[in-house]
Amino acid sequence: MKTIQNNLENVNWRRVSELFESVGWGYRSPEKIEESFRASTHTCFICTDKQELVAFGRTVDDGIYYALLVDVVVHPDFQGKGLGKTVVENLKSKLAGYNFVTLTAAPEKDGFYKKMGWKRQKSAFIWPKDEKQEQQHCLSE
Repeated sequence: MKTIQNNLENVNWRRVSELFESVGWGYRSPEKIEESFRASTHTCFICTDKQELVAFGRTVDDGIYYALLVDVVVHPDFQGKGLGKTVVENLKSKLAGYNFVTLTAAPEKDGFYKKMGWKRQKSAFIWPKDEKQEQQHCLSE
């Protein structure tokens, strides 16, 4: 059993921070996480029947043309159970009519999105913030 929540009421931001760390994305302060989610157009949180937050995601978009799915996270103990797909489909359903809906997959997670029908872009670019990000997300030229 799972509960899907699309608003920010009663979100445990410390737990969200813990989930980021559990998937290897490093520490993010609960206060900054909350600030970023409040600036997002759409959010999705999934809790177990015991109200334990185990998955989430959000969008960053202009409300009309362009949308980006970001921060799709599922606790490692709950991966492979369809929760990530539920988050992505929930968010994607709110973006009907947009000209471009994109995402950046975490390193080595592109197969997850390909299985759901997402396609690799011919031309997508990133301005890497550091060498690690460049190594993880950039093609060597």
